[in-house]
Amino acid sequence: MKGKMDKIEEVLTRGVDKIYPSAKALEKVLRSGKKIKLYQGFDPSMENLHLGNMVGALKLKQFQDLGHEVIFLVGDFTGMIGDPTDKSSTRPQLTRKQVLKNSKKWQSQAGKVLSFAGKNPAKIMFNSQWGDKITFKELIEITSNFTVQQMLERDFFQRRLKKGKPIHLHEFLYPAAQAIDCVKMDVDLEIGGRDQTFNMLAGRTLMKALKGKEKLVLTTRLLVDSKGEKVGKTTGNALFLNTSPDEMYGGIMSFPDEVIPLAFEMLTLIPLQSIKEKEKGLSSGKIHPMELKKQLAFEIIKMYHGKKAAQKAQNYFSQVFQKRKLPATIKPIKINQAYVNIRHPVANILFDLKLVPSKSESKRLISQGAVELNNQKIKNPRLMMKLKEGDVFKVGKRTIRQVKIK
Repeated sequence: MKGKMDKIEEVLTRGVDKIYPSAKALEKVLRSGKKIKLYQGFDPSMENLHLGNMVGALKLKQFQDLGHEVIFLVGDFTGMIGDPTDKSSTRPQLTRKQVLKNSKKWQSQAGKVLSFAGKNPAKIMFNSQWGDKITFKELIEITSNFTVQQMLERDFFQRRLKKGKPIHLHEFLYPAAQAIDCVKMDVDLEIGGRDQTFNMLAGRTLMKALKGKEKLVLTTRLLVDSKGEKVGKTTGNALFLNTSPDEMYGGIMSFPDEVIPLAFEMLTLIPLQSIKEKEKGLSSGKIHPMELKKQLAFEIIKMYHGKKAAQKAQNYFSQVFQKRKLPATIKPIKINQAYVNIRHPVANILFDLKLVPSKSESKRLISQGAVELNNQKIKNPRLMMKLKEGDVFKVGKRTIRQVKIK
Protein backbone atom coordinates (compact mmCIF):
# COMPACT_ATOMS: atom_id res chain seq x y z
CA MET A 1 0.00 0.00 0.00
CA LYS A 2 2.87 2.36 0.85
CA GLY A 3 4.43 1.97 -2.63
CA LYS A 4 1.13 2.86 -4.25
CA MET A 5 0.70 5.88 -1.97
CA ASP A 6 4.16 7.04 -3.01
CA LYS A 7 3.20 6.75 -6.68
CA ILE A 8 0.11 8.87 -6.11
CA GLU A 9 2.19 11.54 -4.38
CA GLU A 10 4.61 11.52 -7.31
CA VAL A 11 1.73 11.89 -9.79
CA LEU A 12 0.51 14.94 -7.88
CA THR A 13 3.90 16.65 -7.64
CA ARG A 14 6.40 15.53 -10.29
CA GLY A 15 6.67 18.22 -12.95
CA VAL A 16 3.28 19.61 -11.90
CA ASP A 17 2.50 23.32 -12.13
CA LYS A 18 -1.17 23.45 -11.00
CA ILE A 19 -4.19 21.21 -10.58
CA TYR A 20 -7.76 22.48 -11.04
CA PRO A 21 -9.92 22.80 -9.01
CA SER A 22 -7.23 21.67 -6.52
CA ALA A 23 -4.57 19.05 -5.87
CA LYS A 24 -6.69 17.79 -2.95
CA ALA A 25 -9.62 17.11 -5.29
CA LEU A 26 -7.49 14.94 -7.59
CA GLU A 27 -5.78 13.23 -4.65
CA LYS A 28 -9.15 12.33 -3.17
CA VAL A 29 -10.21 10.63 -6.41
CA LEU A 30 -6.92 8.76 -6.80
CA ARG A 31 -6.85 7.53 -3.22
CA SER A 32 -10.47 6.35 -3.46
CA GLY A 33 -9.32 3.56 -5.73
CA LYS A 34 -11.51 4.74 -8.61
CA LYS A 35 -10.02 4.25 -12.05
CA ILE A 36 -10.28 7.44 -14.08
CA LYS A 37 -10.11 8.25 -17.78
CA LEU A 38 -7.60 10.92 -18.78
CA TYR A 39 -5.86 12.28 -21.84
CA GLN A 40 -3.45 14.74 -23.32
CA GLY A 41 -3.82 16.19 -26.80
CA PHE A 42 -0.81 16.43 -29.11
CA ASP A 43 -0.64 18.95 -31.94
CA PRO A 44 0.53 17.27 -35.19
CA SER A 45 2.30 20.31 -36.63
CA MET A 46 5.59 18.38 -36.76
CA GLU A 47 6.42 15.02 -38.34
CA ASN A 48 8.16 13.73 -35.21
CA LEU A 49 7.54 14.07 -31.50
CA HIS A 50 10.12 16.08 -29.55
CA LEU A 51 11.33 15.99 -25.95
CA GLY A 52 8.78 18.64 -25.00
CA ASN A 53 5.98 16.28 -26.06
CA MET A 54 7.43 13.52 -23.93
CA VAL A 55 6.90 15.54 -20.74
CA GLY A 56 3.19 14.86 -21.22
CA ALA A 57 3.74 11.26 -22.30
CA LEU A 58 5.77 10.57 -19.14
CA LYS A 59 3.01 12.09 -17.00
CA LEU A 60 0.45 9.88 -18.78
CA LYS A 61 2.71 6.90 -18.06
CA GLN A 62 2.52 7.60 -14.32
CA PHE A 63 -1.27 7.32 -14.47
CA GLN A 64 -1.08 4.25 -16.71
CA ASP A 65 1.21 2.54 -14.18
CA LEU A 66 -1.48 3.14 -11.55
CA GLY A 67 -4.03 1.34 -13.75
CA HIS A 68 -5.94 4.36 -15.09
CA GLU A 69 -7.33 4.61 -18.63
CA VAL A 70 -4.98 6.74 -20.70
CA ILE A 71 -5.72 8.33 -24.08
CA PHE A 72 -3.03 9.74 -26.36
CA LEU A 73 -5.09 12.14 -28.48
CA VAL A 74 -3.80 13.27 -31.86
CA GLY A 75 -5.31 16.65 -32.70
CA ASP A 76 -5.66 16.01 -36.42
CA PHE A 77 -8.84 18.14 -36.53
CA THR A 78 -7.64 21.01 -34.34
CA GLY A 79 -4.21 20.74 -35.99
CA MET A 80 -5.76 21.99 -39.22
CA ILE A 81 -6.87 25.13 -37.35
CA GLY A 82 -3.53 25.66 -35.65
CA ASP A 83 -3.21 26.41 -31.94
CA PRO A 84 -2.77 30.19 -31.57
CA THR A 85 -1.37 29.83 -28.02
CA ASP A 86 1.46 32.33 -27.50
CA LYS A 87 1.73 33.01 -31.24
CA SER A 88 2.43 36.63 -32.18
CA SER A 89 0.90 36.08 -35.61
CA THR A 90 -1.52 33.71 -37.32
CA ARG A 91 -0.06 30.25 -37.83
CA PRO A 92 -0.42 28.71 -41.31
CA GLN A 93 -3.26 26.18 -41.45
CA LEU A 94 -2.36 22.58 -42.25
CA THR A 95 -4.24 20.24 -44.56
CA ARG A 96 -5.67 16.90 -43.42
CA LYS A 97 -3.04 15.17 -45.51
CA GLN A 98 -0.25 17.08 -43.74
CA VAL A 99 -1.46 16.38 -40.21
CA LEU A 100 -2.01 12.68 -40.90
CA LYS A 101 1.44 12.42 -42.48
CA ASN A 102 2.97 14.22 -39.49
CA SER A 103 1.34 11.92 -36.93
CA LYS A 104 2.15 8.67 -38.73
CA LYS A 105 5.25 7.84 -36.65
CA TRP A 106 3.85 9.04 -33.35
CA GLN A 107 2.56 5.78 -31.87
CA SER A 108 5.93 4.04 -32.22
CA GLN A 109 7.71 7.10 -30.78
CA ALA A 110 5.29 7.55 -27.87
CA GLY A 111 5.54 3.77 -27.37
CA LYS A 112 9.05 4.31 -26.03
CA VAL A 113 7.31 5.57 -22.88
CA LEU A 114 3.66 4.50 -23.01
CA SER A 115 2.42 0.94 -23.49
CA PHE A 116 -0.11 0.57 -26.32
CA ALA A 117 -0.49 -3.18 -25.69
CA GLY A 118 -0.79 -5.53 -22.71
CA LYS A 119 -3.06 -5.49 -19.68
CA ASN A 120 -3.87 -1.75 -19.56
CA PRO A 121 -3.02 -0.37 -23.01
CA ALA A 122 -3.04 3.32 -23.74
CA LYS A 123 -5.44 4.26 -26.54
CA ILE A 124 -4.48 6.46 -29.46
CA MET A 125 -7.39 8.52 -30.77
CA PHE A 126 -7.91 11.28 -33.37
CA ASN A 127 -10.20 14.21 -32.69
CA SER A 128 -11.37 14.25 -36.32
CA GLN A 129 -13.57 11.29 -35.27
CA TRP A 130 -16.03 13.83 -33.84
CA GLY A 131 -14.68 17.16 -35.10
CA ASP A 132 -15.51 16.30 -38.72
CA LYS A 133 -19.12 15.51 -37.81
CA ILE A 134 -20.05 18.64 -35.86
CA THR A 135 -22.72 20.64 -37.66
CA PHE A 136 -22.91 24.42 -37.75
CA LYS A 137 -25.98 24.22 -35.48
CA GLU A 138 -23.98 22.21 -32.91
CA LEU A 139 -21.10 24.67 -33.14
CA ILE A 140 -23.46 27.56 -32.35
CA GLU A 141 -24.79 25.65 -29.34
CA ILE A 142 -21.27 24.84 -28.12
CA THR A 143 -19.90 28.36 -28.51
CA SER A 144 -22.91 29.82 -26.67
CA ASN A 145 -21.17 28.61 -23.48
CA PHE A 146 -18.33 31.10 -23.99
CA THR A 147 -18.10 34.87 -24.26
CA VAL A 148 -16.05 37.15 -26.49
CA GLN A 149 -14.65 38.75 -23.32
CA GLN A 150 -13.34 35.34 -22.17
CA MET A 151 -11.44 34.83 -25.40
CA LEU A 152 -10.06 38.36 -25.42
CA GLU A 153 -8.57 37.81 -21.97
CA ARG A 154 -5.78 35.82 -23.60
CA ASP A 155 -2.64 37.92 -23.28
CA PHE A 156 -1.25 37.09 -26.71
CA PHE A 157 -4.49 38.21 -28.34
CA GLN A 158 -4.16 41.45 -26.37
CA ARG A 159 -0.61 41.87 -27.66
CA ARG A 160 -1.79 41.39 -31.23
CA LEU A 161 -4.58 43.93 -30.82
CA LYS A 162 -2.13 46.52 -29.47
CA LYS A 163 0.18 45.94 -32.43
CA GLY A 164 -2.72 46.07 -34.89
CA LYS A 165 -2.17 42.44 -35.94
CA PRO A 166 -5.20 40.38 -37.01
CA ILE A 167 -6.95 37.72 -34.93
CA HIS A 168 -8.74 35.39 -37.32
CA LEU A 169 -12.07 33.85 -36.35
CA HIS A 170 -10.79 30.28 -36.65
CA GLU A 171 -8.13 31.10 -34.01
CA PHE A 172 -10.81 32.61 -31.80
CA LEU A 173 -12.74 29.33 -32.01
CA TYR A 174 -9.72 27.13 -31.25
CA PRO A 175 -10.32 26.84 -27.47
CA ALA A 176 -13.93 25.80 -28.12
CA ALA A 177 -12.81 23.25 -30.73
CA GLN A 178 -10.31 21.77 -28.29
CA ALA A 179 -12.83 21.87 -25.43
CA ILE A 180 -15.13 19.58 -27.40
CA ASP A 181 -12.56 16.75 -27.12
CA CYS A 182 -12.95 16.16 -23.39
CA VAL A 183 -16.77 16.15 -23.69
CA LYS A 184 -16.82 13.67 -26.57
CA MET A 185 -14.42 11.30 -24.76
CA ASP A 186 -16.18 11.90 -21.41
CA VAL A 187 -12.89 12.10 -19.49
CA ASP A 188 -12.26 12.79 -15.82
CA LEU A 189 -8.92 14.55 -16.25
CA GLU A 190 -6.94 16.44 -18.88
CA ILE A 191 -3.18 16.94 -18.83
CA GLY A 192 -1.20 19.58 -20.68
CA GLY A 193 1.60 22.11 -20.46
CA ARG A 194 1.13 25.28 -18.43
CA ASP A 195 0.81 27.24 -21.70
CA GLN A 196 -2.33 25.22 -22.48
CA THR A 197 -4.17 26.25 -19.29
CA PHE A 198 -6.68 28.52 -21.06
CA ASN A 199 -7.66 25.83 -23.58
CA MET A 200 -7.98 23.12 -20.92
CA LEU A 201 -10.08 25.30 -18.63
CA ALA A 202 -12.36 26.01 -21.61
CA GLY A 203 -12.93 22.24 -21.72
CA ARG A 204 -13.67 22.26 -18.00
CA THR A 205 -16.29 24.98 -18.59
CA LEU A 206 -17.87 23.05 -21.47
CA MET A 207 -17.93 19.74 -19.58
CA LYS A 208 -19.77 21.37 -16.68
CA ALA A 209 -22.23 23.10 -19.02
CA LEU A 210 -23.06 20.12 -21.23
CA LYS A 211 -22.69 17.18 -18.85
CA GLY A 212 -22.83 18.72 -15.40
CA LYS A 213 -19.53 16.95 -14.73
CA GLU A 214 -16.40 18.18 -12.95
CA LYS A 215 -13.38 17.76 -15.22
CA LEU A 216 -10.03 17.93 -13.46
CA VAL A 217 -7.09 19.69 -15.13
CA LEU A 218 -3.41 19.10 -14.43
CA THR A 219 -0.86 21.46 -15.95
CA THR A 220 2.80 20.55 -16.17
CA ARG A 221 5.71 22.91 -15.76
CA LEU A 222 7.59 24.15 -18.80
CA LEU A 223 11.28 23.49 -19.29
CA VAL A 224 12.45 27.09 -19.58
CA ASP A 225 15.71 28.89 -18.94
CA SER A 226 16.25 32.00 -16.80
CA LYS A 227 14.97 34.19 -19.67
CA GLY A 228 11.74 32.20 -19.98
CA GLU A 229 12.78 30.58 -23.27
CA LYS A 230 11.67 26.97 -23.77
CA VAL A 231 14.53 24.47 -23.82
CA GLY A 232 14.71 21.51 -26.15
CA LYS A 233 11.39 22.15 -27.88
CA THR A 234 11.27 25.65 -29.29
CA THR A 235 11.43 26.54 -32.96
CA GLY A 236 14.94 25.93 -34.23
CA ASN A 237 15.89 24.28 -30.96
CA ALA A 238 13.70 21.16 -31.02
CA LEU A 239 15.21 17.82 -30.07
CA PHE A 240 13.04 15.44 -32.04
CA LEU A 241 12.89 11.73 -31.23
CA ASN A 242 14.25 10.79 -34.64
CA THR A 243 17.40 12.83 -33.88
CA SER A 244 20.49 10.61 -33.87
CA PRO A 245 21.85 9.66 -30.43
CA ASP A 246 25.02 11.69 -31.05
CA GLU A 247 23.09 14.83 -32.04
CA MET A 248 20.60 14.43 -29.20
CA TYR A 249 23.42 13.99 -26.67
CA GLY A 250 25.10 17.16 -27.92
CA GLY A 251 21.78 19.03 -27.83
CA ILE A 252 21.15 18.06 -24.21
CA MET A 253 24.71 19.03 -23.28
CA SER A 254 23.90 22.54 -24.54
CA PHE A 255 21.04 22.91 -22.01
CA PRO A 256 21.60 25.85 -19.62
CA ASP A 257 22.95 24.70 -16.23
CA GLU A 258 19.95 26.11 -14.34
CA VAL A 259 17.47 23.71 -16.01
CA ILE A 260 19.34 20.48 -15.21
CA PRO A 261 17.37 19.45 -12.07
CA LEU A 262 14.04 20.28 -13.71
CA ALA A 263 15.06 18.39 -16.88
CA PHE A 264 15.80 15.29 -14.75
CA GLU A 265 12.36 15.64 -13.16
CA MET A 266 10.44 16.14 -16.39
CA LEU A 267 12.37 14.11 -18.97
CA THR A 268 13.60 11.02 -17.08
CA LEU A 269 12.32 8.24 -14.82
CA ILE A 270 14.98 8.88 -12.16
CA PRO A 271 13.36 8.81 -8.66
CA LEU A 272 12.63 12.26 -7.23
CA GLN A 273 14.73 11.66 -4.12
CA SER A 274 17.76 10.93 -6.29
CA ILE A 275 17.11 14.13 -8.28
CA LYS A 276 16.96 16.18 -5.07
CA GLU A 277 20.36 14.79 -4.06
CA LYS A 278 21.78 15.72 -7.46
CA GLU A 279 20.34 19.23 -7.09
CA LYS A 280 21.99 19.61 -3.67
CA GLY A 281 25.30 18.46 -5.11
CA LEU A 282 24.98 20.98 -7.93
CA SER A 283 24.11 23.85 -5.57
CA SER A 284 26.97 23.06 -3.18
CA GLY A 285 29.50 22.68 -5.98
CA LYS A 286 30.18 19.02 -5.16
CA ILE A 287 28.88 17.98 -8.60
CA HIS A 288 30.03 19.79 -11.74
CA PRO A 289 27.20 20.84 -14.11
CA MET A 290 28.98 19.09 -17.00
CA GLU A 291 28.95 15.74 -15.20
CA LEU A 292 25.30 16.10 -14.28
CA LYS A 293 24.37 16.98 -17.86
CA LYS A 294 26.22 13.88 -19.03
CA GLN A 295 24.06 11.79 -16.70
CA LEU A 296 20.94 13.56 -17.98
CA ALA A 297 21.86 13.02 -21.63
CA PHE A 298 22.68 9.36 -20.98
CA GLU A 299 19.33 8.71 -19.23
CA ILE A 300 17.29 10.39 -21.95
CA ILE A 301 19.04 8.68 -24.85
CA LYS A 302 18.84 5.31 -23.07
CA MET A 303 15.05 5.76 -22.90
CA TYR A 304 14.64 6.39 -26.63
CA HIS A 305 17.62 4.65 -28.27
CA GLY A 306 18.79 2.06 -25.74
CA LYS A 307 21.72 1.78 -23.34
CA LYS A 308 24.26 0.78 -25.98
CA ALA A 309 23.48 3.85 -28.13
CA ALA A 310 23.61 6.09 -25.05
CA GLN A 311 27.08 4.81 -24.15
CA LYS A 312 28.28 5.24 -27.73
CA ALA A 313 26.94 8.82 -27.85
CA GLN A 314 28.65 9.61 -24.55
CA ASN A 315 31.98 8.27 -25.85
CA TYR A 316 31.54 10.26 -29.09
CA PHE A 317 30.87 13.48 -27.18
CA SER A 318 33.88 12.95 -24.94
CA GLN A 319 36.18 12.24 -27.86
CA VAL A 320 35.01 14.95 -30.24
CA PHE A 321 33.98 17.84 -28.00
CA GLN A 322 35.88 17.44 -24.77
CA LYS A 323 39.16 16.03 -26.09
CA ARG A 324 38.66 17.79 -29.46
CA LYS A 325 39.60 14.68 -31.43
CA LEU A 326 37.93 13.65 -34.67
CA PRO A 327 35.63 10.61 -34.41
CA ALA A 328 36.77 7.26 -35.81
CA THR A 329 34.07 7.40 -38.49
CA ILE A 330 32.82 10.62 -40.07
CA LYS A 331 29.76 10.97 -42.26
CA PRO A 332 30.96 11.64 -45.84
CA ILE A 333 29.88 14.36 -48.26
CA LYS A 334 30.04 13.09 -51.84
CA ILE A 335 30.93 15.69 -54.46
CA ASN A 336 31.81 15.61 -58.16
CA GLN A 337 35.37 15.75 -59.48
CA ALA A 338 34.39 18.78 -61.59
CA TYR A 339 33.58 20.76 -58.44
CA VAL A 340 36.94 20.11 -56.74
CA ASN A 341 38.86 21.12 -59.86
CA ILE A 342 37.74 24.74 -59.40
CA ARG A 343 38.61 27.19 -56.62
CA HIS A 344 35.59 28.50 -54.67
CA PRO A 345 35.11 30.96 -51.77
CA VAL A 346 34.96 28.86 -48.62
CA ALA A 347 31.64 30.48 -47.61
CA ASN A 348 30.15 29.22 -50.89
CA ILE A 349 31.62 25.75 -50.34
CA LEU A 350 29.85 25.36 -46.99
CA PHE A 351 26.55 26.29 -48.66
CA ASP A 352 27.14 24.08 -51.70
CA LEU A 353 27.90 21.12 -49.43
CA LYS A 354 24.65 21.84 -47.52
CA LEU A 355 26.49 22.34 -44.25
CA VAL A 356 24.69 25.67 -43.74
CA PRO A 357 21.22 26.87 -44.79
CA SER A 358 22.47 30.02 -46.55
CA LYS A 359 25.60 31.84 -47.68
CA SER A 360 24.94 34.62 -45.18
CA GLU A 361 24.82 32.04 -42.37
CA SER A 362 28.07 30.58 -43.71
CA LYS A 363 29.77 33.98 -43.51
CA ARG A 364 28.40 34.59 -40.03
CA LEU A 365 29.68 31.26 -38.68
CA ILE A 366 33.12 31.75 -40.23
CA SER A 367 33.35 35.26 -38.77
CA GLN A 368 32.48 33.86 -35.33
CA GLY A 369 35.24 31.22 -35.57
CA ALA A 370 32.72 28.38 -35.67
CA VAL A 371 34.11 26.67 -38.79
CA GLU A 372 37.19 24.43 -38.96
CA LEU A 373 38.87 22.68 -41.87
CA ASN A 374 41.16 19.81 -40.91
CA ASN A 375 41.28 21.05 -37.28
CA GLN A 376 42.24 24.60 -38.32
CA LYS A 377 39.82 27.51 -37.85
CA ILE A 378 38.83 29.38 -40.99
CA LYS A 379 38.73 33.13 -40.41
CA ASN A 380 38.14 34.58 -43.88
CA PRO A 381 34.81 33.73 -45.63
CA ARG A 382 36.27 34.96 -48.94
CA LEU A 383 39.21 32.54 -48.78
CA MET A 384 39.50 30.84 -52.21
CA MET A 385 40.28 27.14 -52.07
CA LYS A 386 40.05 23.81 -53.84
CA LEU A 387 38.69 20.81 -52.00
CA LYS A 388 40.53 17.52 -51.89
CA GLU A 389 39.64 13.97 -50.91
CA GLY A 390 39.57 13.54 -47.14
CA ASP A 391 39.07 17.19 -46.15
CA VAL A 392 37.16 17.37 -42.85
CA PHE A 393 34.84 20.27 -42.10
CA LYS A 394 33.54 21.00 -38.61
CA VAL A 395 30.70 23.52 -38.48
CA GLY A 396 29.45 24.64 -35.09
CA LYS A 397 29.70 22.21 -32.21
CA ARG A 398 28.19 19.10 -33.72
CA THR A 399 28.43 18.99 -37.52
CA ILE A 400 31.48 17.07 -38.78
CA ARG A 401 31.67 15.91 -42.41
CA GLN A 402 34.43 14.51 -44.65
CA VAL A 403 34.82 15.14 -48.37
CA LYS A 404 34.53 12.10 -50.66
CA ILE A 405 35.00 12.53 -54.40
CA LYS A 406 32.60 10.58 -56.61
